[in-house]
Amino acid sequence: MSNKDLQVLRNEIDAIDVKLLELLSERGKLAQEIGKVKQVSGVKRFDPVREREVLDKIAENNEGPFDTPTMKHVFKTIFKACLDLQEADERKTLLVSRKAKSQNTVVDVKGVKFGNGEQNFIMGPCAVESIEQVRAVASAMKEQGIKLMRGGAFKPRTSPYDFQGLGVEGLEILRTVADEYDLAVISEIVNPADVEVALEYVDVIQVGARNMQNFELLKAVGKVNKPVLLKRGLSATIDEFVHAAEYIIAQGNDQIILCERGIRTYEKATRNTLDISAVPILKKETHLPVVVDVTHSTGRKDLLLPTAKAALAIGADAVMAEVHPDPAVALSDSAQQMDIPQFNEFINELKEFKNKLA
Repeated sequence: MSNKDLQVLRNEIDAIDVKLLELLSERGKLAQEIGKVKQVSGVKRFDPVREREVLDKIAENNEGPFDTPTMKHVFKTIFKACLDLQEADERKTLLVSRKAKSQNTVVDVKGVKFGNGEQNFIMGPCAVESIEQVRAVASAMKEQGIKLMRGGAFKPRTSPYDFQGLGVEGLEILRTVADEYDLAVISEIVNPADVEVALEYVDVIQVGARNMQNFELLKAVGKVNKPVLLKRGLSATIDEFVHAAEYIIAQGNDQIILCERGIRTYEKATRNTLDISAVPILKKETHLPVVVDVTHSTGRKDLLLPTAKAALAIGADAVMAEVHPDPAVALSDSAQQMDIPQFNEFINELKEFKNKLA
């Protein structure tokens, strides 16, 4: 064969390659359209039955020279590339993302709004211990004009021997005191089975850091008509945090408040490391309000005020911190909770700081 004949054959292959590229591009575009239809209808992207049908058709129509296993391998590679295209499209259009909704989502909790530019405070005891304890904190909050009370009824703890909370009794105490002082209740639920019960008592369901990737719980709170405060996991990336929120909104509940509460790093000076940069990143990448828990992120009362100021300055929708009438006898996290005088000083300074920011 002459060099001229070889070049002719190569030219023919080049032309076929261009046609193959055009056909593959066309197939990829169709796969993207199919992915959008599946996303809207809630159908899983990967369909093994459909893949088997196509591979069988390839085998039936293969006339060589490539053997059937080789052709199946080629087409499975194409299938995988098309599936990756669908997943990439889904990542670009997460329901929590700014690309899906450019306006801020405003979450209204008994008249207190998150996401509309207001900056609020969420205060309360780490754990509900008694009605007298909660009343003392609620009274101090009422005097300061704070309407959002947090309190743990179910307490997932590192040690199984530590105080685990009062459960439903704790929720009943929170609701009773909140009604007395016209406050809203924010409390953590750890079990999907408890979500329906919690609806009777809480105004905001909290999903704690240890449950950020409890996907069954995320789905359960996504199916109810109640705001959800989702805390970032102990070692979660921002991408993982955002996708956890996506689990909730995908079920229909878009009333989500994100909470940065510090992440675990090698640093031991604080309980966790407050990722303050997460606030503007989350507000840029999502349309959801973002709050900062300064108690769990630092674990130090002497750092609550400066970190709270940083959170407000960087644009957080609210600051969350813990208060106890007598922290020395608290059944959980006694070292990091403010007493009532410290709480009043903390709030007064932050109110002055907010006025300066304005």
